[in-house]
Amino acid sequence: MKRGMKIRALLSAALFLSITAACAPASGRVESAATQQAIASTPRPLPDWSALEKSDVPRDPAFHYGQLPNGMRYIVRQNATPKGTAIVRMQVESGSLSESDAERGYAHFVEHMAFNGSTHVPEGEMIKLLEREGLAFGPDTNAFTSFEQTRYKLDLPRTDPALLDTALMLMRETASELTMSDDAVERERGVILAEKRDRNTYAMRELEDELAFSTPGAHFVERLPIGTEETLNAATGAKLRAFWSREYVPGNTTVVVIGDFPVADVEAAIARHFADWQPAPMPGTIHAGPVPYGRKAQTDIYIDPALSERVTAFRHGKWQEEPDSIATRQRAVLKQIGYDIINRRLKRLARQADAPYQDAGFGTGDIFKVGRTTNLIIDTSDGGWEKGLRAAAREYRRALAFGFTQGEVDEQITRIRTATQDLSAAADTRNHRDFEGMAFDLVENEKVPSTPQSALERFESFVPQITPESVLAALTWEVVPLEQPLLRFQGRNAPAGGEDAVRNVWKAAMAEKLEQRAESTTTSFAYDNFGAPGAVISDETRDDLGIRTIRFANGVRLNLKNTTLERDRVQVRVNIDGGKMLDTQENPLATDMTYVLPRGGLGQHSEDELDTILAGHSVSLSVRADTDTFAMSAQTTPRDLLLQLQVLAASVSDPGYRIEGEQNFRRGISNYFAQKDATPNSALSAAMGGILSDNDPRFTLQPEADYRALTFAGLKDAIGERLAHGAVEIALVGDMDENAAIAAVAATFGALPPREADFRPYDERRDRPFTADRSERVIHHGGLADQAAVRYIWPTRDDSDPVETITLELLEKIVKLQLTDTLREKLGEAYSPGAASDASHDWKGYGTFMVAASVDTSAVPATEAAIRDVMTTLTTEPVSADLLQRARQPMLERYDNALKTNGGWMALVVSAQSEPDRIERFLKGKARLEAITPDQLLAMAKRYLTPDKAVEVIALPEGVSTTAP
Repeated sequence: MKRGMKIRALLSAALFLSITAACAPASGRVESAATQQAIASTPRPLPDWSALEKSDVPRDPAFHYGQLPNGMRYIVRQNATPKGTAIVRMQVESGSLSESDAERGYAHFVEHMAFNGSTHVPEGEMIKLLEREGLAFGPDTNAFTSFEQTRYKLDLPRTDPALLDTALMLMRETASELTMSDDAVERERGVILAEKRDRNTYAMRELEDELAFSTPGAHFVERLPIGTEETLNAATGAKLRAFWSREYVPGNTTVVVIGDFPVADVEAAIARHFADWQPAPMPGTIHAGPVPYGRKAQTDIYIDPALSERVTAFRHGKWQEEPDSIATRQRAVLKQIGYDIINRRLKRLARQADAPYQDAGFGTGDIFKVGRTTNLIIDTSDGGWEKGLRAAAREYRRALAFGFTQGEVDEQITRIRTATQDLSAAADTRNHRDFEGMAFDLVENEKVPSTPQSALERFESFVPQITPESVLAALTWEVVPLEQPLLRFQGRNAPAGGEDAVRNVWKAAMAEKLEQRAESTTTSFAYDNFGAPGAVISDETRDDLGIRTIRFANGVRLNLKNTTLERDRVQVRVNIDGGKMLDTQENPLATDMTYVLPRGGLGQHSEDELDTILAGHSVSLSVRADTDTFAMSAQTTPRDLLLQLQVLAASVSDPGYRIEGEQNFRRGISNYFAQKDATPNSALSAAMGGILSDNDPRFTLQPEADYRALTFAGLKDAIGERLAHGAVEIALVGDMDENAAIAAVAATFGALPPREADFRPYDERRDRPFTADRSERVIHHGGLADQAAVRYIWPTRDDSDPVETITLELLEKIVKLQLTDTLREKLGEAYSPGAASDASHDWKGYGTFMVAASVDTSAVPATEAAIRDVMTTLTTEPVSADLLQRARQPMLERYDNALKTNGGWMALVVSAQSEPDRIERFLKGKARLEAITPDQLLAMAKRYLTPDKAVEVIALPEGVSTTAP
């Protein structure tokens, strides 16, 4: 857990409401008089770029700032990663805090209405226009509303000046030309209410309780962005226009364009579209508070069957205004080191064999710009709260009483230095979104964009001043002492003794005698010699793509692609034969614990020791069981590539299998089973495998006791032989010296004992059943009575035929567009209906096509009818040329941009030797996609997707057994 985790976690859960993202329901509490007065009549001052002049932090000269005569600001930065693409953003400094009592939810409502008609774009045409240009709704076309801002987002798949003009035109339409007819408002109201319903989960209800306990009377507590049913139902076109016209004014708006465009061209385009936007008075000032600084010694207990156990101790303090400067950033480094050391200590306790808690974190975070909160958060197993609270409180007290050791400080300096060096080395190929974050950090927090090279120079010059004493002083300056703190317990079962018991445990922990922590020792890495480096026996390079394929004498395969798309970055992927093909009907959970192998460390080092040993290196360790391989993934740098490969090779040849990993696995089991039926979609996900496979144990959730019985000894028996002998294929993609990379693989995986030369076919294990039972299935969830979910699943085919596979993928996009139009826009029943085609690459003859919608329980019959109508039309009539273009164009753009990132190359390189046909499939994919006709789509739909061939599964609230009208 990082600095400021608690308040940021709280707000992130409630903050962002998007046309495609999560939302938070508002509470129904009555506002206090202070809150009623939080929206002042005094206009906000017109913003400018004066923060750039006030700060002594060196600016990144590639950022260009401007302000039109009407007051609208803009930021432009040219950037060519990914090449030939751009992002366009428009942010209005208005969110739910700008709403009056009667306007709750209006900021978010207006965001939705931006896609529902304007002066020059008829209702329903904005999204379609963008889809025709290759922008998919959701991934490329989106928006969000927070407490303080509303941001509109367009990702441009190509740097066509006409497309930039279209994007800026649409932003201007949103800024000043929305129509918001009553009919459109009425249609969108159902979508927003559906969004509110879908997100009203146990987690949101817990959030509401926490905010009410933590900051009662604060304005933001009463302004969760979704609003209330009362205000949403009262919204009209006139009311929304009143809010919009008050808040959407040039001085309250910033446009940001980042991408592969000349800066002058972008500035001219911005002026062309926005210069005639008439200036208007700035809206009134807003306030998020008040924050009850003096509140203390109160306790809250919140119980829900789906909640994991957590205890939080916290106190509020005043906001500490720190204008951006070199000194402020230096103090931030000191504070970061202090928090990171404390959290490192807390993490070490969580990794013990008999850990007192599952996880714990200590941090301080701002409450907007009106307060700050220091929090100690402890996540425990059911009933373990007392032990966990005592242990975490002890570490908190010890840190502030005795401070830190030089060794601890040096470890964190090394981590920060490495991260800063890595960022500096990769500075020239940073992604658009990196610069987006910097741009809006200036807009929202007046933090000047600087260069990574400048940050590295400043850090190195400051290192001599980073001492245990300076770190403790900076931390003490910010931390709000946890004296008589607010205490909050959440979980499935109330603590014995109630609030008094929680308070008494805290008091006892504060009264314990403290002993200073002993300095820990650091050992050297034990895996730097795997034997004689392996000999290369074959080495070939594809002329068309430059993918290099190598084989070592011991059977290990290596695939290389050298790129400069991301400077100083190398992606690593290791595939080892086995995976879930080792699961059987007799032992369906054989590989289930694979993902916690890193928690068990290596034979010579625990996970905690590895953290210290590898501090200052860009090295990581993860492993998962895919269908027929064990997959390890990492991103590193050229200088650490050898060490990264040593860590991965050690995890294959000498996994630790320590008890800590087992315990980590078991801690998550109770939470999963408590939450699996808490919402309609979680209940469906838990049940679907068994329903579709007729309860084949390999694909069916097993009893909780079976998971608890799993051990590392059993995992070793199941996978040990494959780790020792199974075929290995390694893929490296990125900025590297190829000869050095080959030598690093030769010294690690190439030096291991001989492996099987080829991946096993597992032909006898690749059958996966799909039920023949087409009767409707009903499962039950423990959520609210108005929440339901509907899924239709059709059996299709595997992916052995590339034309049929891509045709099904195109059908998926078409169905999603049709469902969005029908369920979301016309019926207003579903917030985010979905479709997904999965033609299996692993299971012979197996594939699925799924349609999903979350709806009101009473709307299930209408939803079923609408889905059947959509699918019936799809199987009886060819799709229109326009619908086909809107579905296909974003897919075509993704083909064009696929190889502009290391991740895109990795998809080809990862199995270049074991499955070279995957490369050929990609190379021919765009042409195949372009060749698909409406008649082909109709034939494919008739073959697989007639309504009578589907399995329908409905999730209904407990106690509801029928969906009859």
